[in-house]
Amino acid sequence: MARYLEASCRLCRRENERLFFKGIRCSTEKCALERRNYIPREHGQRHSKLSDYGIRLREKQQARRMYGVLERQFRNYYDKAARKRGITGEALLTFLESRLDNMVYRMGFAPSHAAARQLVSHGHLLVNGKKVNIASYQCKPGQVVEVKGKSKKMDFILASVKAAQEQGLPSWISLDAGNLKGTINHLPTREEMNIPIQEQLIVELYSK
Repeated sequence: MARYLEASCRLCRRENERLFFKGIRCSTEKCALERRNYIPREHGQRHSKLSDYGIRLREKQQARRMYGVLERQFRNYYDKAARKRGITGEALLTFLESRLDNMVYRMGFAPSHAAARQLVSHGHLLVNGKKVNIASYQCKPGQVVEVKGKSKKMDFILASVKAAQEQGLPSWISLDAGNLKGTINHLPTREEMNIPIQEQLIVELYSK
């Protein structure tokens, strides 16, 4: 799968939003937004007014980068959401939140989406007792995600779980920190998704 290999902090600065690519560091004064809160380009400190299209595009890019998915993947999620009954924007976010790499991140097994994706692709996770190494795997209510065998001794997983417990976990997830095991109680409602995204702008962008 294609990966973004440039400085990830540039993406946060471009979207003017903390995307938490570097975990807990993004909540400290070391965050790039604290030091250089402007667009990463030669004349980034000059603020130009965005058009309506530009506003919608930036919202889509922010969501896509937050979950670490490519444009084609993101468009596929939108198409699936548009075919579902209900509110398209909320369905889109539900598909993104249901990804296995996102669940691993929300449960606190990894400090960032990128680290969670790496854990999944390297085979460190089990879903209902079976190894799953596909980051885009769609999780379902009632499923149990746990760290596999020897991987439970990895220092960065233990440190990440401790930090996640201190910050608080989503209400729709139950965590057995001692056994590094999390249960998906239900898929989150829009009110339970604590994410800075205006999904209606994304729907307007794609529905043009």
